[in-house]
Amino acid sequence: MEKKWFTMSVYSENNVGLLNRISGIFLKRHINIESLNVSKSEIDNVSKFTIVVHTTDKWVKNIVGQIEKQIEVIKAFYHTDDETIYQESALFKIASDLLFDERQIQNIIKESNSQIVTVARDFFVLAKSGRRHEIDEMYEELKPFGIMQFVRSGRIAVSKEEMQISAMLKEFQHQ
Repeated sequence: MEKKWFTMSVYSENNVGLLNRISGIFLKRHINIESLNVSKSEIDNVSKFTIVVHTTDKWVKNIVGQIEKQIEVIKAFYHTDDETIYQESALFKIASDLLFDERQIQNIIKESNSQIVTVARDFFVLAKSGRRHEIDEMYEELKPFGIMQFVRSGRIAVSKEEMQISAMLKEFQHQ
């Protein structure tokens, strides 16, 4: 079976220990979590885990089924990259003198649609949002100049199709 990129959306109550149990489900199957983000969702008092994995259709269905067995989990979904709109963010810390002395740095900033977040005496920080490959490209362009620090967020994503989670919860609340 062919491996693909999947973005999983897990809606849950915000309880201690759930992240550990969810990561254990991947560990048991030797599937690496490529990206993980947990945030508040569009529903009051419900958290959303956004998990990115590279696996097969069979395994992602199996994992979603196992995740949904967790008591705090309300519903879990999975989507291919074509079925989602997604972004990542990154920060690059670079030596300040390069901003003024290296014309190429200015070109990279302009062409990558990144932003200068702060400038200090010894460094400046660039912020870049986009697809993973866009951040990777910017990293490779800046690498020869020396990156003092680099950090990247987990993927944030919304599905192109309507998620039925809100309707499900309204129905549940009226019972």
